[in-house]
This record gives sequence, C-alpha cells and structure tokens, in this order.
Amino acid sequence: QVQLVESGGGSVQAGGSLRLSCAASGYTYAANCMAWFRQAPGKEREAVASIYTGDDSTYVADSVKGRFTISQDNAKKTVYLQMNSLKPEDTAKYYCAVPGYARTCGRWWPNDREYYHWGQGTQVTVSS
Repeated sequence: QVQLVESGGGSVQAGGSLRLSCAASGYTYAANCMAWFRQAPGKEREAVASIYTGDDSTYVADSVKGRFTISQDNAKKTVYLQMNSLKPEDTAKYYCAVPGYARTCGRWWPNDREYYHWGQGTQVTVSS
C-alpha cells in the first residue's frame, strides 16, 4: 500500500524558512516522479515542484523559483521541499504526490490529474 507522509509544516513570519519532508513507502521509490502541490482556501491546487528520483532532475514553478528547492534522499525514501524567503501568499496546505506508475517527470508534471497517490498534507502559514 502506497503511503506518503508529509511533515515539517508550521507557522513562520514572512522571510522565514521551513523544510517539508515527504516520506514514501509501499511502492518502488527509485526512478519515479514525485511532486509537491499546495492549496490555499478557496483556490485551486497549484503545482510547486517535482523531482525524478532516478537522476535528481527537478522542475520548479515560476511562482517559487529562486526561493524553493526540491531534493531527495534515496536511502530514506524521502523528498524534501526547502522553502526560503517565505511570503504570506505561500500560505497553504502542502501535499506530496506520485503517479500511479513509475515515470519520469516531464512537461505533464504540473497536472494534478496525472498523480494517483497523495499524502494527507501539511499546513504552512506565513504571517506578515
């Protein structure tokens, strides 16, 4: 059974940093695409970043480029989202997700309908 467990959320002031973690189990972690999404109340889910665990290649949304970094630890089967210079508009619930079968991340990566397994999410609140 696929399990994705996010952690690391919290409340910070603008300009602060947080590191989110997504621990994966129950599927072939290596050589797969994993992504972070976020959703604020009343807004659509937004793709944040993705990483292909086979070669550490990444995609990052323009809205967070230069501030957020995605990385992974193969031994721990964990993907991280380092968030720096946080802004109030980054406030949202953050989710990690993987597709239903092993695939590389590509131009499809921001499409949430391409992902089958989702974690329960972790809340990030940034105050001004």
